[in-house]
Amino acid sequence: MNNFLKDKTIVIGITGGIAAYKICTLTSSLKKQGADVHIIMTKNAHNFVTPLTLQTLSNNKVITDMFDTNFTPDVKHISLAKKADIMVIAPATANIIAKIANGIADDFLTTDVLATKAPILICPAMNTNMLLNSVTQENIVKLKNRGFNILYGDEGLLACGDEGAGRMAEPQIIEENIVNILNKKKDLINKTVLIAAGATREDIDGVRYITNYSSGKMGVALAKSAINRGARVIFIHGNMSIDADICAQKIQVFSTNDMYNAVMQNYQSADIIIMAAAPSDYKIKNKYSQKIKSESLTLEFEKNIDIAQEIGKIKQDRVLVIFAAETEHTLDNAQKKLVKKNADMAVANNVSLEGAGFGTDTNIASLVFNDRIINLEKMPKTALADIIFDNILTSNVRNS
Repeated sequence: MNNFLKDKTIVIGITGGIAAYKICTLTSSLKKQGADVHIIMTKNAHNFVTPLTLQTLSNNKVITDMFDTNFTPDVKHISLAKKADIMVIAPATANIIAKIANGIADDFLTTDVLATKAPILICPAMNTNMLLNSVTQENIVKLKNRGFNILYGDEGLLACGDEGAGRMAEPQIIEENIVNILNKKKDLINKTVLIAAGATREDIDGVRYITNYSSGKMGVALAKSAINRGARVIFIHGNMSIDADICAQKIQVFSTNDMYNAVMQNYQSADIIIMAAAPSDYKIKNKYSQKIKSESLTLEFEKNIDIAQEIGKIKQDRVLVIFAAETEHTLDNAQKKLVKKNADMAVANNVSLEGAGFGTDTNIASLVFNDRIINLEKMPKTALADIIFDNILTSNVRNS
């Protein structure tokens, strides 16, 4: 459970888009986190998901009519607007975006938007051409300039058969953004966090290389958490399967030696160093300059430099966090790495477990310190990132 959402009042406005059914998943997940979820549906939303379904999932009456009198006699749109910690509009059609951008309040949802002082998250969902239309884009710019949060989904195949932008963000991503928006902790202001993420690559010849399965998702989650808490982030990354869509100083590298040089050039600026990358442990001893075309091939490897260990030798009063991705004897190996690399915390996980391997959105980790171990349940990597920083800031983790 993400305790941060416990007892938070989240108002979700659902409009007439095919992605409305996904709000069932979002509502269920938010309830499991302890949130008080209230649903407002436009008339067109009824064509895609039923109020009864959402009422059952939220345990609250779903509001569908501006003049419904079947509830306690307060001015409902005002009371709900006042109690909301955040409003989420998902899916947000071109029509609702246009109404809100131009101050139209002709139903319960648009009235609530005008009445609330809570932060508002808009999740557009529509045909690609509608989204890219200059009118829609102008309306979205208006909302951004007024402080609205806009969350797009990935590009892909749409329900209408078109390919491109316009899909609604997935429920898990919406939930992550809700947490980030509500998270008012700014306990990393005036701190610099250096994060290494992703996989490095080692050339074999002019067209081939060796690497590993690291996706960079954990590193990005850590960077987003640090930024949300007020930190300046230096993000040094190798190959990743996701975009580093973060407000940070980003340095892209290729090989382990490239990553080592980038870390060494920047570590002195950092207060906290987190080695969440998966650098290649080995490199080709004598790589080929041209494409290999022989029928058989024998490669000789040599050990790469251990970046975390080298930082551990010179870190001084900086906090060093390392990751230990193991397939067996996870805690024993993590404790050995903690000592060998002079780290302050090791985040240990068995990558062979379901939900904890490379490329997943979740992790099953243990935080290993010199004097204790904290075993954690399976959780999103975004939640784990927050817990890591909580422990850096609230515990005496420095290994002196």
